[in-house]
Amino acid sequence: MQRFLPLLMFALSMPFATAQGAKDFPDPAPRKAEILKRFRDEFLEITPGKGKYPAKFTMGSKAAASEQPMHEVSLKSPFFIAKYEVTQELYQVVMGTNPSKWKGVRNSAEMMDWKEAVEFCKKATAMLREAKLIDAKEIVRLPSEAEWEYVCRAGTKTAYSFGDDAKELTAYGWYKVNAPGNDPPVGLKKANPWGLYDMHGYCWEWCEDDWHADYKGANADGSPRVVADAVKKAMRSGSWADDADASRSASRRGAAIDAKSDAIGMRCVLSKMP
Repeated sequence: MQRFLPLLMFALSMPFATAQGAKDFPDPAPRKAEILKRFRDEFLEITPGKGKYPAKFTMGSKAAASEQPMHEVSLKSPFFIAKYEVTQELYQVVMGTNPSKWKGVRNSAEMMDWKEAVEFCKKATAMLREAKLIDAKEIVRLPSEAEWEYVCRAGTKTAYSFGDDAKELTAYGWYKVNAPGNDPPVGLKKANPWGLYDMHGYCWEWCEDDWHADYKGANADGSPRVVADAVKKAMRSGSWADDADASRSASRRGAAIDAKSDAIGMRCVLSKMP
């Protein structure tokens, strides 16, 4: 099991919850149609430049070198993003297994590496098409870092989508102050202004982008930055094992493509094929 040292040290000293065995996790297969339909229904449409969704936003912050230089991003195309991180019942229905350490039907799925997250998206796309829940031109995928920060900020310019006061984070996300002893389902905390849950904390979320130490040369259109033979990928959100600073809207971290941790999960985007 590969983990970040800070996460490991924290987990050893203060566990998130008592792990449950597979026998305590009901087989979701008989509810496959219901779970896939729920997954599709929980996507929210984002239309940059229309309605309440700004056409441009300033990405990054002055809080850390990895979040600089701050730069303007213009998202051109509409997309859908899931209200919640991928749940364990959904992950098992799609992948046939549930690797998560902290078992719970509607808990966030964790312990998948980046390649497994991408494989989940491919299989989910096929299943949703077969069920006629999406059309042949739509795909499920991971968000770009820019898409992720855009929806996390939800039109705000503050450190968090709810403002600058980290003391308010406990109402919006799971982090090391309030996570120990809890084993929660997704969506238990307050949503951000656009109706998205657990954008601050709970689990780090894989993004499509390769990890870059800063934003020098970042794409202005919000597309993911990828290079050949990358060994690390970007993650967003912060997690239950991190302090409040890691849950800021601009906070980011890189992890090895094959990294697996009970503090890393995923959130999906649904969009038209490029």
